[in-house]
Amino acid sequence: MLDSRPMETETADTGPRRKGIYLLPNLMTTGCLFSGFYAIIAAIDHHFEPAGIAVFVAMVFDTLDGRIARATRTESAFGKEFDSLADMVSFGLAPSIVAYQWGVARISDFGHLWRQFGWLACFFYAACAALRLARFNARAATADKRYFEGLPSPSAAAVVAGFVWFSSSWREPGLTGLIAAFSITAMAGALMVSRFGYPSFKQFDPDKRVKFIYILLVPLFFVLVASEPSTLLLSMFSTYALSAPVLWMARRIRRAVKGAH
Repeated sequence: MLDSRPMETETADTGPRRKGIYLLPNLMTTGCLFSGFYAIIAAIDHHFEPAGIAVFVAMVFDTLDGRIARATRTESAFGKEFDSLADMVSFGLAPSIVAYQWGVARISDFGHLWRQFGWLACFFYAACAALRLARFNARAATADKRYFEGLPSPSAAAVVAGFVWFSSSWREPGLTGLIAAFSITAMAGALMVSRFGYPSFKQFDPDKRVKFIYILLVPLFFVLVASEPSTLLLSMFSTYALSAPVLWMARRIRRAVKGAH
């Protein structure tokens, strides 16, 4: 008779898997996608504070889906593709549309050329996000896991959405504030497709023992975030985004000084 238990021989080391377990990481990815979609809808309705918050919620879901997939050993080609498409919506389209809705109508009051600058900056960001994700997927197998090549799209989205969230209370940002918003959007896009190396923190082991003082910093961090979330989150991700080009510039200056001597 033919062996009727092929599934058991294929997974003899771990036992037969239930297909339902694949639902959990994909639910997290769907949560990321929904958060990005909600950010777009909220921005269209001119609710910019919840739009900015939704992008950060999408980042939480994006972090969870990968960790859950690895922890439950349910990583799959479908999950990777789904995650990439959700990232494009939540960290590519959503931040650019949020920035567009927040500022283009206002900046157009200062002239047609300023309006062109606004929507081109937003499109540039979206295009860079698509290129960044495509490059990441193409090089995932050979890339150094300790570093990202270019600013990760969730971090770029956090800078753009964080700025809009921070400035959502401005009734009249003026031309200077609007130029700053679109310049930050374009700069975040450029950093995504740059070749600067950003630490990935993937080598961080949550099971490793740490000093007790570090545990005390965790509630302090959450207290600070709860007190001024938009200010602190914008400061954190802006510092991360600028860290790589600043360090690169410092190394260039140091080499130039040594060469002069």
